Amino acid sequence: MPASLRPDVAFDGRATLGEGPVWDAEQERLVWLDILPGLVHRFDPVTGSDDVFGVGKPAGSAGLRHGGGLVLAVEDGFALLDPGWQRLDQVAVVEHPGPPARFNEGKCDPAGRFLAGTMAYDETPEAGSVYRLDADLAVTKLFDGVTISNGLAWTPDGATMYYIDSPTQGVDAFDYDAGTGRLGNRRRVVDVPAAAGLPDGMTLDTDGCLWVALWGGSAVHRYTPDGRLDTVLSLPATNITCPVFGGPGLGVLYVTSARDGLDEQQLAAQPHAGALFVADVGARGLPTLRFAG
Repeated sequence: MPASLRPDVAFDGRATLGEGPVWDAEQERLVWLDILPGLVHRFDPVTGSDDVFGVGKPAGSAGLRHGGGLVLAVEDGFALLDPGWQRLDQVAVVEHPGPPARFNEGKCDPAGRFLAGTMAYDETPEAGSVYRLDADLAVTKLFDGVTISNGLAWTPDGATMYYIDSPTQGVDAFDYDAGTGRLGNRRRVVDVPAAAGLPDGMTLDTDGCLWVALWGGSAVHRYTPDGRLDTVLSLPATNITCPVFGGPGLGVLYVTSARDGLDEQQLAAQPHAGALFVADVGARGLPTLRFAG
């Protein structure tokens, strides 16, 4: 029987589509996004304050930069936000073939590149792709044929990349060459039953276990390296989007959620849908990887 845990509400942000939490250990702040309205948030867990920067278009994901500020995957490409959170410069435009689409989940790899994937707004099967933004701001398409490009994570040695295309109901692994950014040997490592929800964002802990958010499943699941479910974090919202470790020693788990996709009756029953949650789950995370550009 998997262990069961309970969270607290860290910040009741009532996000339409809360996503992409990133812990900034230097500032001791949590960066997170509300994708559809294009809002980048910076939450202070000590004071409870939450600063907001409006991107002006949907923003799918963010990564910390070595020199301060953020790299963002916005609706139609990549952008850089300055350290003072005052100026946003779009540095690459990516044309989406097929139906209207946007960027979704993205993260930095161990070499300081930023990877992010796309999805069609109407979730047309296999209409999305995964791209890489290098430190020199060059963009490379890595692979296509994905439907809802979601979670990314790397092992500490950079040799394995984990990836989620949500409707495939699982987590895949790739061999990853951190020196070149090349991918190979894709294989399934975790299967998620459809009844548990759609796998969404994920993060890795120091034991090599994957924490996977479940859209429609009101939970985050922890899977051991051999794919076994061993811990369930139940949450008071249906649509759970992404976990990340943060706080002192990366010892607590922050989890984003969404109000999107819920009707009025469901929202009335879930007053904390769209909140940022936090829980002590008895595990620790890995240091945040930063963009080198």
